[in-house]
Formats: sequence, structure tokens, C-alpha cells
Amino acid sequence: MLSLPNLIWLRSFEAASRLGSFTAAGSELGLTQAAVSTHISALETQLGHQLLERTTRKVALTASGKAYLPSVRKALQELATSTEGLFGSRTSGTVTIRAPISEAALIVAPALVTFRRQHPDLDIRLLSAIWADTALETGIDIEIRLGTGTWPGVSAEPLGMETIVPVCHPDLARRIAEPSDLVDQPRIHILGFDDHWPRYFEACDLKPPGKTSGITVDTSLAAVEHAAVGGGIALLLGKVARRLQANGRLAVPLDVSLPSVRSHYLLHREGGGPSNAATQTVESWLRELFG
Repeated sequence: MLSLPNLIWLRSFEAASRLGSFTAAGSELGLTQAAVSTHISALETQLGHQLLERTTRKVALTASGKAYLPSVRKALQELATSTEGLFGSRTSGTVTIRAPISEAALIVAPALVTFRRQHPDLDIRLLSAIWADTALETGIDIEIRLGTGTWPGVSAEPLGMETIVPVCHPDLARRIAEPSDLVDQPRIHILGFDDHWPRYFEACDLKPPGKTSGITVDTSLAAVEHAAVGGGIALLLGKVARRLQANGRLAVPLDVSLPSVRSHYLLHREGGGPSNAATQTVESWLRELFG
């Protein structure tokens, strides 16, 4: 039988590490500063390693603490998600959304500011994922996925067709008047979307350059950040590009768009029961947001 640390000690360690203070951790957990300190000292004694360095004003992770914290956070999150999925949330207005990391950061998170003003009674949890799982996880109320809509064990509701458009820094966009101007510019490639640049050049009646130019990243979010500092041109989904252009971070230099073979879908479990009122409200909002 594995010797597991006390769960209360682990919660105190996670909170103190995240907040940088025993006092703040105690306030969040409903404990005194002394109780949090005692819990962490007991945890360190059991493990035989110091996890936090104490100073007069704050605490900082040691090397052992930095190595241990990700596992603690993951375990606590999985336990919380499983508990809510099996027994329900104590807050009836809590809705958990999971979306691809780029859509979560670039589409959903910014729009949540206005949505929360309109629905202050709802508690939203936004989780992000780099790769789509094959099955819906317990504890996820709403899932947005990008793909072709064919995932086993779920019903996928399409949220509108997608296009692919080029984006870049506004200064670079001023130097691009026609598709041929893209040939000599550094291009940002996104893993999993390797066909985008060849297809885009083909749609513009241009021969794809023989040599790969630019860099390769693993998410659209990384591509956006690189393009935003003038690192090159990326091909992004139109829904993401429109929002980035509206806030001035990036520009769409050409009117030529390419139909995407992937679209966004709202997922439901096959045979699942009707969602509650809070989830239905969020689903309606997401349909408008991605529509």
C-alpha cells in the first residue's frame, strides 16, 4: 500500500505555492496562517524534503517543491473534476468548458468578460487542451473541438464553416498587396496543419515554394504570438483572425480565403440527458460566439 500524504497538507502546499503566502492560502482555505504553516511543515517532514523557502513577506518554491507541485495540482484537479462529475457541483451555476488551447485563449477567454457581466450568477471554469481526446471526460459540461466532426461516442453539433486566412503584424501587412508577395516572406507553420500553406498557394494559382521558410510551432496560440511581434505570416482560422484584427494585434493582408476542412463543433455525449439551465445558457452563448 502506497504511503500518501494527507490531503489537507497537499491543499495547503498547493495554495501557498500559488498565492506566495501562508496568510493568503489560509484565507482561501478558511484556515489560520499558523495552520497552513503546520500542514506544510508536516508534509515536508513526511517527504524528507523542504518544499518552500520562508521569508518575512513571502514563500518561494525550492527545487523539490517545483518538481512536486505539478503532480499535486494535477491530482487535486482530477479529484475535483471526478467528484463533480459523479456527485454534481455544490454550486448549481457552475459550468465547465473545455476548448482547444488557442480557441480558449483567443476566442472564449476575452469574450467571457462581457458574458460574465450579463450573467454574474454563473461560475465559469475554462479548461484548455492541446490535443482532442477520443471521449468526453467526466466533469466537463461543454466541450468545443476543432476537427471533422467524427469522434466516437459523442454527437457533434457544427458551429459554422471555417476559412483559413493569412495574418501578420500590421506593418508587414502594408508590404503585401497580392498573394505573390507572400512567397518571399517568412512563414509560420503549425503542426497538424501542414497542408495549409501548400493549399493556400494553390488557391492563389501560385507554385508552393520548394524550401520551407520560417518556423514551426505546435499551436495557433504560439503562431499568433510570433506573428504579433513581426516574426512572419501565419495561416489562421477566420474566426480567430477576425478577433485579432478587431483588437489591432494582427492584420489580414489579403482578401483571399481558403475553405477549411476542419470546423468547430459543440460536443454532447450520445444518449446523454438534457443539460441544466446554466449549461444551456452557456451553450447558446458559444453558438453565437463561434457562429
